[in-house]
Amino acid sequence: MAHNIHADITTATSPSSTQSLVTAGLIAAAVAGAATAAVAAAGEFAGISLIVGGVPIPVPGFGVLTVIFSVVGLALALVLARRARRPRTAFVRTTIALTVLSLVPDVLVDAAPATRALLMLTHVIAAAIVVPAIARRLSA
Repeated sequence: MAHNIHADITTATSPSSTQSLVTAGLIAAAVAGAATAAVAAAGEFAGISLIVGGVPIPVPGFGVLTVIFSVVGLALALVLARRARRPRTAFVRTTIALTVLSLVPDVLVDAAPATRALLMLTHVIAAAIVVPAIARRLSA
């Protein structure tokens, strides 16, 4: 159960809300990983190169990195759930900023324009899946 010192400051979260957050976050990470790998495979099938800096990115790599960074986002949400006045707002603002920042290397990387666009699309797809799934389980 949440214990409030002041109406705006939550000092603890309940075990059930933490469990719900972790479960939803892990499911969203898996779904996002599958989605980004599927988008990469579809792009490759459509003729978009997955070569970045002269090195091919394997399709499963999209899914693996998506899951890893989604779990990092989940860890961020768990910290914010305990420490932020408004965890949902803090999480959404932070993850939007991080998603935008994640696009910068895609713009600058040595790759074909279509490859850059595909990379950016996978970042946006992952965020569109993971951020709402986690955010809806954080207190406003």
